[in-house]
Amino acid sequence: MRYQTAFVTAVTAQLATAFPRMATFASDKRALLSTRADGPASGVPIPDPAQVAGTFDAELQYVSNTGDHAYVAPGAGDQRGPCPGLNAMANHNYIPHNGVATIQQFIDGTYGVFGMGADLATFLAVYGAVEDGDLTSWSIGGPPGILGLGGDGLIGSHNKYESDVSPTRPDLYEYGNNYEIEMSQWNALYAKQSSLPNDQSNYNLAVLQEFRSERFSQSISNNPYFFNGPFSGVAVQPAAYTFIYRFMGNKSAEHPDGVLTQEVIKSFFGITENSDGTFSGGLGQERIPDNWYKRAIGDEYTIPFYILDLNYEASLYPQFADIGGNTGTTNSFTGVDVTDLTGGVYNAQTLLQGNNLFCVGYQFAQAGVTDQLEALGGTLTELIGTVSPDAASAISNLGCPQLADIETSMLDQFPGYTKGGVF
Repeated sequence: MRYQTAFVTAVTAQLATAFPRMATFASDKRALLSTRADGPASGVPIPDPAQVAGTFDAELQYVSNTGDHAYVAPGAGDQRGPCPGLNAMANHNYIPHNGVATIQQFIDGTYGVFGMGADLATFLAVYGAVEDGDLTSWSIGGPPGILGLGGDGLIGSHNKYESDVSPTRPDLYEYGNNYEIEMSQWNALYAKQSSLPNDQSNYNLAVLQEFRSERFSQSISNNPYFFNGPFSGVAVQPAAYTFIYRFMGNKSAEHPDGVLTQEVIKSFFGITENSDGTFSGGLGQERIPDNWYKRAIGDEYTIPFYILDLNYEASLYPQFADIGGNTGTTNSFTGVDVTDLTGGVYNAQTLLQGNNLFCVGYQFAQAGVTDQLEALGGTLTELIGTVSPDAASAISNLGCPQLADIETSMLDQFPGYTKGGVF
């Protein structure tokens, strides 16, 4: 509890900087955590501004799944991929139903459905267009198959954008695909709360991070090509878990930070529970639940907020920050020296300080698309700035130390890094 109290104090100060209105509620949050035996619904001691302020507006936060946004199953040629949230958005026409969207359509869609902050949405949308698409749009599944549109899509971005250790999708080089639901993984995740009545269940961050640690160990044990890269592994892999709760948790007046019940998570993942207790469904069946409410207006999930989650998770499970992988056999995980990898800018001690963990991932993401960026004559941040100057400023304000020398050759020992994406 002593560690948790210290952490709450630290993150409250950081959130007050990232979200100025949080300063008003800082003392209230410490009192809240000291009086609630079970802590916040998130399961972690990271203040959610909406929870602190008690912010909930049913009219503004309601997300429609009827009319123009009624569920329509994907048809022939429609793209769906490894991200259930993006699949649900396409199934409900919050991005084009064919699963191929422009940068602005991704930004608008992720805000409209989930309340993703403009800085985070712009970064992810722009990077997707550069890495997976034609610089202006990209596919949430495989190659778009549309004349004039290029890129391999999210499915073809393994260990560049999409990564190993997905909650419900298989490791590509273990199973041969990275987008279909692997039912054994779904069963293990669902079992974390399945003994509870639906209204008492909550797949919160504590539950999800414990499951991530199990999946991490499973990948090391079963996937000879497991790779935990600086961007795809250290910076993006956590989102596959954190986003589930932060975005899919159903917000309410009672729980402004959200509760993710069995029924809600089944809906978003497209899962049907059969009469015999088994499960079916998955890819293409992802739905926005009935009576579902997104994050509060003004409580968007931003890069600074994500960094707090990222750092806290790595402090509990240090293996999440280990850059490296298996070397061609199972249980052969070998880490790289961060000091050597970053030319001395970072080391194992400083990696979890401030914004450093995210900064390392971001700078490796930028290095990974150097050729595309050179053709455009700018950096990734500058490209983001052409879409949203505010988003570029938010990233610049992180104060990431610049990596003058990135020793990517140190990663060549990992076959999961050197193999190209397969789709």
